[in-house]
Amino acid sequence: MNRTDRRNKYFFGLGTIGRDMFYAFEANALLYFLSNILSLPIQIFAAVSLVLSVLRIADALNDPITGLIIDNIHTKWGKFKPAILVGGAASVIFYLILFGNVGTGAAYVIFFSVAYVLWDISYGINDIAYWTLLPALTRNQKQRENYGAFARICANIGMYIIMVGWQPITAALGNTPKAWMTVAVAVSVLYIGFLCFPLFGVKENREVKEDEDKFTLRDMWNAITKNDQLMWTTLAMALFMVGYCTTTGFATYYMQYLYGDINLYAVLAAVCGVAQLAALMVFPLFSGKFDRRQLYTGATVLVIVGYAVFFFAEHSIVLIAAAAILMFVGQAFIQLLMLMFLADTIEYGQWKLGRRSESITFSIQPLVNKIGGALSTGLISVSIILAGIKTRGSDVAAASIDASGKLTIKFAMLVIPVVMIVAGYAIYLKKYKISKDFYEHILRDIEARTKE
Repeated sequence: MNRTDRRNKYFFGLGTIGRDMFYAFEANALLYFLSNILSLPIQIFAAVSLVLSVLRIADALNDPITGLIIDNIHTKWGKFKPAILVGGAASVIFYLILFGNVGTGAAYVIFFSVAYVLWDISYGINDIAYWTLLPALTRNQKQRENYGAFARICANIGMYIIMVGWQPITAALGNTPKAWMTVAVAVSVLYIGFLCFPLFGVKENREVKEDEDKFTLRDMWNAITKNDQLMWTTLAMALFMVGYCTTTGFATYYMQYLYGDINLYAVLAAVCGVAQLAALMVFPLFSGKFDRRQLYTGATVLVIVGYAVFFFAEHSIVLIAAAAILMFVGQAFIQLLMLMFLADTIEYGQWKLGRRSESITFSIQPLVNKIGGALSTGLISVSIILAGIKTRGSDVAAASIDASGKLTIKFAMLVIPVVMIVAGYAIYLKKYKISKDFYEHILRDIEARTKE
């Protein structure tokens, strides 16, 4: 690895710290903010929850359009950095509105909905451009894994700083809407600050030739629907993300209402964070000894065992921690592998269809994340209402649910997600065919065509 490669690896990876802090606070704490801090009336809370679910799915359909626009950008700064900057700055504005205390009536639903759509679109621009930068840095599979592993380590550091810190920090600040806004502002500043690393430090590989012809809507449609490996990867990723987001989204409610001590949520989040970071750090060692199929199989086994332990761990923090370690080590491997699978479908699509549609292809990642977040938000919202949480008020000290409510939470948090994760793995086994040898054949064929 030369000096430029090392610089790209570290500067690209460091940029994800702020991004994942920014996203994790919204993904893991916004619903709790709405239900337990603003204490929205149950009808308004149900309406806002429905909005979050429906709009995430609807807006996800815009992501390929965003990818199309980015693929048509040609500037002296490249096509990714301008989108990273504009998307980052705009998303901060609407993010702060989401955590604002602007009322609890019917008008709030409309105001929140507009702000959420604009935040989702602007963050999607940043997200698609950011991750599309990765395959533009190198076409070497092992080097991509190296870059991706470091980026995921940094991303998880950012994510778990928030997951561990938001509850004790907001509590220390008084757990008021003003305290939450203070945290949202701090996270936004860090988000923009860390984006400076890729914006000013990363250098694209100009040997990876861009398409000079303009991409059209027909090209976008063909790039997605005629790339069969992209389609199967998308389905597998979507099933995994719905399961993953549902489990993580329930964590606060699980510790508060099932285990009985929300203050230990930070401990659980810290255990999950250490487990994922450790897994990502050792991933290169395992990838050198096992192929991707073996890694995915082993990771899925760990996840299944972890979920099984978690289901019976309700009264023991030790068992909860052990289950979390198994689950999140496996999930860390799967998340990184999914990123690599998606990156490799770019060259596959170029080989099959004749055009390198990087951003259009990588627009699938935020699309899948949004669908996963939307469906998990809907599942969580319905479950906490059915379990009796929202109907009993938000007083932490007095909050409790009966045995039926606890079973509802456990089923939605642990049973449904593991079924989805296993289904995604089964699809990969049956349908994904870009092996190491096939990928190298694709590269040789592309290079031969370029020389013609």
